[in-house]
Amino acid sequence: MDSVRLIEQWPVDNAAAAVVSADGTVLGRHGDGTRVFRLASVTKLFTAYTALIAIEEGVVELDTPAGPEGSTIRHLLAHTAGLAFDEDRVLAEPGQRRMYSNAGFQWLADALAEHSGIGFKAYQDEALFQPLRLENTRLDGSPGAGAVSTLDDLVLFSAELQRPKLLSPDTLATATRVAFPGVTGVLPGFGHQKPNDWGLGFEIRDGKSPHWTGENSSPRTFGHFGQSGTFLWVDPDAGAACIALTDRDFGPWAAQAWPAFTDAVLAELRR
Repeated sequence: MDSVRLIEQWPVDNAAAAVVSADGTVLGRHGDGTRVFRLASVTKLFTAYTALIAIEEGVVELDTPAGPEGSTIRHLLAHTAGLAFDEDRVLAEPGQRRMYSNAGFQWLADALAEHSGIGFKAYQDEALFQPLRLENTRLDGSPGAGAVSTLDDLVLFSAELQRPKLLSPDTLATATRVAFPGVTGVLPGFGHQKPNDWGLGFEIRDGKSPHWTGENSSPRTFGHFGQSGTFLWVDPDAGAACIALTDRDFGPWAAQAWPAFTDAVLAELRR
């Protein structure tokens, strides 16, 4: 795919990108697949997937209490627990506002560790990284923003997000549908969104504007972007996923470059 070469035009020192079909075939790639990049909040996709595995294994349920009083695993995954962005401060009642929170994902990881009896990093490694053979992916910091990975590893994870082997398709379908419909809030970097739709750990494109995916991305597109200059989206209608990793923090350059890149990828997929 020629469109992936557009990353050469980005104002970054290093970048890598790939497009992966629903059956796991790499349709296009550009850049060093083995270079380790900081993922920032793309980390949340790994943490959410680990939580979904734990739910299927019976470690917790979506309605297991976790986090602030009245909050559950479901609230934490959907950023509706009412927690501040990066501190254990309650700003709203559970379920009332979409308050994007790294702190909430720390609560989530702590709850999984408490109920499983296994440290979160060890559980994640055994449940997710090892089975998918993500050999260069690790959690170096917080479960909300502390993972590092490579393009090669994220290609494998993108295939899992389209045809899951570690989860039932029904579980993934639930996680990528809107949780707490109609809730408003701020999408970091793109302002207040009404509604600010989110699934269980996965941000959902829906009709948000502005947004980091393309104008032609389907409403069902889900994924995440990171402040380290990274993103991963899956567009079920296009039958593909796309990963982009850079070593320049998110800023106006990304808000301008990423949607155009995504639309170029989608246009090439439709030819």
